[in-house]
Amino acid sequence: MSIQDIIDDRGIERVVHFTTNKGLIGILDSKLLKPRKSIKGDDRLEFILKHNSIRRDGNWLGYVNLSITDINKEFFDYSSKWHDDIFWCVLYFSPSIMTHEGVYFTTTNNIYPSVKRSVGEEGLEGLFKPIVEGKYQKQFSRPNNMPLCKPTDMQAEVLYPGSLSIEYLNKIVVSNGTDFDEVYSIIGALQRHGIEVIIDKNLFN
Repeated sequence: MSIQDIIDDRGIERVVHFTTNKGLIGILDSKLLKPRKSIKGDDRLEFILKHNSIRRDGNWLGYVNLSITDINKEFFDYSSKWHDDIFWCVLYFSPSIMTHEGVYFTTTNNIYPSVKRSVGEEGLEGLFKPIVEGKYQKQFSRPNNMPLCKPTDMQAEVLYPGSLSIEYLNKIVVSNGTDFDEVYSIIGALQRHGIEVIIDKNLFN
């Protein structure tokens, strides 16, 4: 079974990443979602960079951190307390990016000691095991009614090597009409027309 077969069988429709409106400007301007390692060397992006975490494993700064189907809400809640001069949006990427070479899959947040990392079909399937060890070595059991498209631990990650092109970006999600208008203004100013923007406040709760 290939990675694409797993995507199809589980009905996975998106791989997601949350960012700030300022981060979105950098992403749409460069046409790339860049890992932290690359942003530090980009004069255009470094001045608008706002970190959403102190802790990052230095060995993985060259990878973009994403989630399958839903954002990591625990990490989002933590990150959203950092800044009060921005708003947040969620980027929906095509799940086909998981078939690209060099992509790693992690069973929980990549910074946790209990994390299991792997590539390929075995790596992706590992995110959906009946029991996964996560934060503080807690055992997460997969409920029978859990949608097939959601990893057992919501903090599971897709680690994409290098920069991710916005050619794979399908949608931008915001929480309200004001943010919707601003995102459309950003898209218009940068001439990135054709990207769909939707409102889904429940995604951010």
